Parts: sequence; C-alpha cells; structure tokens
Amino acid sequence: MFSPEGPTLRELAVQALSSVQHGYDLLAPKFDHTPFRTPDSVLSAVASALKRTGPYDDGLDLCCGTGAGTDVLGRLCRRSVTGVDFSAGMLDVARRRAETAGPRAAWVRADARALPFRHAFDLVVSFGAFGHFLPRELPGLFGQVHSVLRPGGTFAFPVLAPPRPTSPAFWMLLGFDAVMRVRNALWRPPFVMYYRAFRLGDVRRELERAGFRVDLRALPEFGTRSEGSPRVRMVVARAD
Repeated sequence: MFSPEGPTLRELAVQALSSVQHGYDLLAPKFDHTPFRTPDSVLSAVASALKRTGPYDDGLDLCCGTGAGTDVLGRLCRRSVTGVDFSAGMLDVARRRAETAGPRAAWVRADARALPFRHAFDLVVSFGAFGHFLPRELPGLFGQVHSVLRPGGTFAFPVLAPPRPTSPAFWMLLGFDAVMRVRNALWRPPFVMYYRAFRLGDVRRELERAGFRVDLRALPEFGTRSEGSPRVRMVVARAD
C-alpha cells in the first residue's frame, strides 16, 4: 500500500492518535508517498475541465497540504496563486516543492473555517480534504468559501462515486469510519477523518444554501460505471 519512502505502520499509528493538525505535521515529510495524496490523474482531469471555463486571475487551494492542487492553479491563474492549510508541516513541504518545481505561490497558515480573506479570488479548488469536516461544519465551511470569492467566482472540487454495498471497498470504508468513531469516543484529541460523511446530496444542498449555483460535470477520463453514471464528477459551484 505504501512505497518504501512512505510512513511506517508505527508512524501512522502515532499520527492517528494525535490531533488532525499535529498528525499532519508529523506525516508531512512523507505525505506525497502515501495513497492519501490526490492522484495526478485526478489533478490533471480537473485542470483540463477548469481550463475550458476560465480564464482566472487569482486562485486559492483550500486545505492545500503539500501543494499538489496549487500546481493545478498555477496552470489556470494568470495573476496569483495561494495555498492555505492549518498544518505548518504540510505548508513547509509545499514551500520547498514550489521553490524548485511549483508555481508562483503564497502560503498561508489558517483554518478553512475562519479564512483571513474577503472577495480575493476568482477560483477556489480543494482536493481530498472534506473527510476532515463533520456534516454540521459544512454550512460554515461553504460560507467561508463564498466569502472569499468575488461575485461570479468558482468553487470546484472532484467527487468520486461511492462504492456499491456489494463491493469490498464499501465495507472497507464503512469499517474505517467505524474504527475512527470508536477511536474518537475513547481518545482525545479527536482525529476527524471519515470517508462516508461527505455525501453529494447534502453537499449540494449546503452549497446552495451558502449562495452557490451548483453544477455537476462528469470527468470523462475516468469512464462510467456499469449503469452509465460517471465514476468521477467535478462539482462546480458559482458564487452569486
């Protein structure tokens, strides 16, 4: 599951028994060698889809981690790129990557639920971060994103089709979430990471309540499931 450069089982256990912030500080040097990093194929598909809807001047990578999504913004934004994350360790890795290979970028340490910007961006993207937010936090999170976008700005992120109950992946994710709930009931501080808490119907409803017009676009690079539905969609939310 992990490359030789990735974290050991012991290191993952230490991370899981930490807070989300401290856990990612610990994981940061090896994060890009884990399956938790968004695959390049997804990043490229989102970049290609958004290129057809631009151009954009200023972009924000929400919960940027080590900066993979910020690379996407570097291909799309003409003026500025900003990455925001609450893990100092992840931001340190992102800065070092950008010095040699990444786009021009500013790095800001902040909580996505209390962003230090107002009407500053035309495009906000996020990759693989939403499992760290409980369903009750979505209204505040999406309200923050709406507040940092200029009128008509775009909030975009990919969503994978959920596995079917007949698939091993469904039961694996269900089991992971159950383990995390037990862990959080018995251990403090909590580590919020739930794969099945981010449901597309709830997400769409909360985006609309926050003032977005929501469109779902298939990413054809990933094909369709047996009944014809897309394997991967991109949520495109426009700020009114």
